[in-house]
Amino acid sequence: MPKYIIEREIPGAGSLTAHDLQGISQKSCGILNEMGPKIQWLESYVTDDKVYCVYIAPDEATVKAHAKQGGFPANRISQIKTMIDPTTAES
Repeated sequence: MPKYIIEREIPGAGSLTAHDLQGISQKSCGILNEMGPKIQWLESYVTDDKVYCVYIAPDEATVKAHAKQGGFPANRISQIKTMIDPTTAES
């Protein structure tokens, strides 16, 4: 199944408290549970003004549906084509 990176513009994201992040995470997980196993949230990275989320989903429309139901921004959705890491440099 395809993997996606979702860029969410959230001013002040880096200043959100652990309690705020827990609430956002709980809301997201609740919606994911309602949508069923076809979409999965793997992890997110919080920066000053953005959150980058990694999801597995059958298509971009499913990612958009999750964002719409949760009221989360999804400013950019990019399908991951390949992953590399330092071991890619090894022969």
